[in-house]
Amino acid sequence: MFVTADDTTKIYDIVGSPIGDLVLAGDGTVLTGLYMETDQARIRTDPAWTHRSGAYPEVAAQLAAYFAGDLHTFDLPLAPQGTEFQRAVWSALTDIPYGRTTTYARLAADIDRPTAIRAVGAANGRNPIAVIIPCHRVIGTDGSLTGYGGGLPRKRTLLDLESGQLGAMSTNRE
Repeated sequence: MFVTADDTTKIYDIVGSPIGDLVLAGDGTVLTGLYMETDQARIRTDPAWTHRSGAYPEVAAQLAAYFAGDLHTFDLPLAPQGTEFQRAVWSALTDIPYGRTTTYARLAADIDRPTAIRAVGAANGRNPIAVIIPCHRVIGTDGSLTGYGGGLPRKRTLLDLESGQLGAMSTNRE
């Protein structure tokens, strides 16, 4: 699922979504990051990065289809940067089916590290490609919503979209 990206160049674009503007970042072909603004942090880009409008047309198209309820599985070249353990967790996240959830304990067991529940939670929280690598699909053992870098209201919105409780969402930027 994951590929290698040219990490010497960082090209970004900003696309609108129903959950706010999303920064897409990578080498112009392969995505290494998808970031969103939160109550705690504004979207920041590195001054060394190059803005290129329309740099990731396929990513933007698949995100639009996802928010419209028409796409359940992303098919994009991704190169999240992290440790081997983090990448194993992120890879396991991509195996969680659309509209389903799992727990941190189950995810830890899925990567053959059943006692690493907290480490799995930390890796989940450092997911650099939100939405596409669906860290929002991980919930507490008791079924409660637990931390999400984009905020719990966004997590609830994404889960409601995937469960069919929400209709198609517009991706128009206002």
